[in-house]
Parts: sequence; structure tokens; C-alpha cells
Amino acid sequence: MVRVDWLLAGASGVLLALSFPKFGHPACAWVALAPLILAIRSRGAGRTSGIRRSFLLTWVAGFAYFVGTLYWIGDVLAQFGDLPRPAALLGMVLAAGYLAIYPSLGMAAFGACLRVFGDRGLVFAPAAWVAAEFLRGHALSGFPWVPLGNSQVEVLPIAQLASVVGVYGLSALVAIVNTLIVAMMVSAGRARLAVVVAGVCVVAVPGLWGAQRIARGDLITGDPFVVGLVQANIAQADKWDPRHARRILTTYLAMTRDVVARGARYVIWPESATPELFEEDAATGAAVRDLAQELRVPILFGSDQLQRGTSPRYYNAAFLVGDDGTTRAVYRKMHLVPFGEFFPLQKWLSWFAPLVERQAPFAEGTSIVMLPVGTHHATTAICYEVVFPELARQAVLDGSELLTTITNDGWYGRSSAPYQHFAMASMRAIEQGRYLARAANTGISGIVDPYGRVVQRSVIFEEAGLVGEVRFLQARTLYASLGDVVPWTACGMLGLGLLVVFARPGRSARRTL
Repeated sequence: MVRVDWLLAGASGVLLALSFPKFGHPACAWVALAPLILAIRSRGAGRTSGIRRSFLLTWVAGFAYFVGTLYWIGDVLAQFGDLPRPAALLGMVLAAGYLAIYPSLGMAAFGACLRVFGDRGLVFAPAAWVAAEFLRGHALSGFPWVPLGNSQVEVLPIAQLASVVGVYGLSALVAIVNTLIVAMMVSAGRARLAVVVAGVCVVAVPGLWGAQRIARGDLITGDPFVVGLVQANIAQADKWDPRHARRILTTYLAMTRDVVARGARYVIWPESATPELFEEDAATGAAVRDLAQELRVPILFGSDQLQRGTSPRYYNAAFLVGDDGTTRAVYRKMHLVPFGEFFPLQKWLSWFAPLVERQAPFAEGTSIVMLPVGTHHATTAICYEVVFPELARQAVLDGSELLTTITNDGWYGRSSAPYQHFAMASMRAIEQGRYLARAANTGISGIVDPYGRVVQRSVIFEEAGLVGEVRFLQARTLYASLGDVVPWTACGMLGLGLLVVFARPGRSARRTL
């Protein structure tokens, strides 16, 4: 039986990994947690033993989950971090092992509740999973990559629920269905029938509501506005090579002329598009300003920014040059990539300053910036930032009518990462009820409407100039207004369960459904 439990945990990890692009299918998510919950439900000896066992079983599942979705980290470390392959592989394994701790903590708490409440404690499983995801998205700067709910972003009727409860609410929905599958397996008679009916309703009600929401199309309002997305497909090896600087800049200039000729009134280039710092290199600055003024279109693009002073600071920034050639706004990236753009815990590692300085070339921005587009306001997220639901929500609360994101996913090659990244960006459109326009150096670039429908989408590693319609929207979704009520509720529910558990030392229950 012990071996079966570990196999069940491993199966959950594999199914979780197979719930996401590019190799997976969203259907896997609806059953992915069930084997793990069954394994945790299997009886051990004593409460402490149950907590430890639940932690370890979930760590196995979580490790498989994150290796299967983040395997590309090894290639990035080897190719661009100059690490030997074994060291790069070790780095990926350590990252997966660390991230697996979060669900392990949540499900260990669930295991503790199960020991006291018996099978009635199954109600704590969804709360434990969602609370752990929420913690992972915020602890140590957060890493909310591939949350369970994001597996459903292409299942549009179900995905509409994110406009009410966010991606963590979708995670809760999927986790509830998994729990009901287990409850059905361990119950009998009328109890089993009740569980089956509950499961059908849990899926059917939001699905039918979501389908009606899409059919009504209430969010598609206002006049269409045409944007142009420039995907220049610049190889990573060429981006900062001075020998390619002129070719890179002229490519962007030529592609911009092309998308404007096809009707674009607002042009977006990717992250770090300019081969030289826009404000520091006179030729680069003049070329972009002259082009915007000549074509009479605003251009949004990424370029590093240097803040001079006694302690110079570099920012990963986005510049908006208006149709008169002046800089209308500058946004500095707020959520930096761990170990790529900053060193985690650097405030506590000042004693190791040389390593911190080498690994942390960028400083954090401090606020969201409105980007004026005519009489409207847009915002942008730079690369990794788009995976944070709270950033997009704050942008909308501050007045953003259009979400954009600029990125360079060339680091990830042809792995799953560009597809995962695009899917998470698409979720922000549904959550906030906004159009989202995404320009990526090597793809995927595209436009997503406020229901999550992909209006335009490029192929990775191809030069592409996309031209498509967006609309500036002002209505707020319920999620934009209320925020992350679901994960906070999950944390509270789990906390109450643990209070009961530790208020009843040495007791356990074997009640069944």
C-alpha cells in the first residue's frame, strides 16, 4: 500500500504537468489532484506521522509538477548563464524542489485536518491547495507560474469565472472537482449520488454562465483602435552584439513602417528592443523619435534605463514616445526575475555584496505608470510581470483601459515556456475585462479580447508584424473590484481547521461520507 501511495503522488505530479501547454491538455487538471488526495487519505499512524507523510507525498507530486513545467530552466542556465550542463540541470532540480515545498505545506495542513475530521476533512483539500498557490505567488517576491486555474484559460466558458474570482478562484474550482472525485470514490449509496450531483453542478453552472457571458459580448464596446505589434525575431546572441546593432534598429524601423502602412495607430515593440540604451545613445534616440514624428504614431518599446548619480542604477524600462517625438511616459519594471534580474534576499545578503551586485544589475520600479494614447490610458507589464494578477488589477484600478505587455521570450527557445507565458498573459485579459496586446521578440505576440479569445497570434521564431483591433474599456469586472477574496478565504478556512486540529491533541476521527 505504501508503494501505491507514492505512485499515486507521482501520477498527480505528471498529470499536473500535463495540464499546461505546450504538451498538455486542460482536461488533465480535472483529475490531477485526485490521486494525491487519495494517497494522503490513506491512514498512517498518529497525527504527526500523517502531517509528515502528507508533506512528503505532496513534495513528490510537486517536484514532478514543476520539473515537468519548468524543465526549460536548465537550458536557460546552460545556454545563457554559462553553466556546465550538470550544474544547470542541478539548478533546475533545486528550483523544482524549492517550489514543491509550497503545495507540500498546504497539503500537510490538509492531512492534519483529515486525521481529525475524517473524510469530512476532504473539504479542506481545495482550500489547502489554493492557499499554497497564493503563498507561492507572494513569498520571497513570488513565483506564480502555472497556477492550477491557468490550465483552463483556453476552456473559455469555464475561464470566464476568472472575471469574478480570478485565477486562484479557478484553481479552487478545479481542486473542488478533484476532491469530489475522491469523495465519490470513498462514499456509497445516497452520499455518492449527492457527490455526483454536486460535481455536475460545480462544473455545469459556471460553464453555462460563462458561455452566456461570451455570447452576450457586453464588453465589446467603444470604437475599434488598431495596434501594430512588431516581432522582429532577433536572436539572443545578436541582441547586444555591437556588430548587429544597426541591423536590429533598421529592422524595427522598417517593420514599424509596414504595420503603420497597414493601419496601425499605436505601435508596440518588445522588451529590450533597442540594441543601445534609448536615452544614452543619440543615434538610437533620434531614429525612434524621428520615426514616431514622421509616421504620427506613438511607439511603445522596451529599453534599459540608466539613472545617473553617486550610485548609478539600471532599470528594465518601457518608453512611450508620442506622435510628436517626445517621451510621454517611462515605466520601470517592478517585479524582477529572481536570479536573472535580482538576487533574492539581497537585503539580508549585503555581506556577500560582490555576488549580489553581479547577479542583480537592475533596480525595481516603484509604481504603475499610465501611458497616454490619445484621450485614453494604457499600461504595460514587462515580461515576467504579467504572471502577477495583482499588478494587472492595480493597473485597472488606477485607470488603465488597455493592458499591454512587452517581453523577450527568446531565452526559452522552443520549449513550453513561451506558450505557458502567453497563456498566463491571456488570463489577465479575462480577469480584468480588458483587451491585452502582447509584443514578444521571438513570439508569441498577439491580441487577446476581454473574454480570453485570441484575436491575433504569431508563430514563435518568425519575423511578424501583427495588425489588429483593440478597444479601450472602462467597466470593471467583479474580480477587479473585489480582488483575491477566494485565496484569502481559503487561508482563513485552512487556518480555522488547523486551530481545531491543534486544540484537540492526540485525537483523530475516522468518519466517512
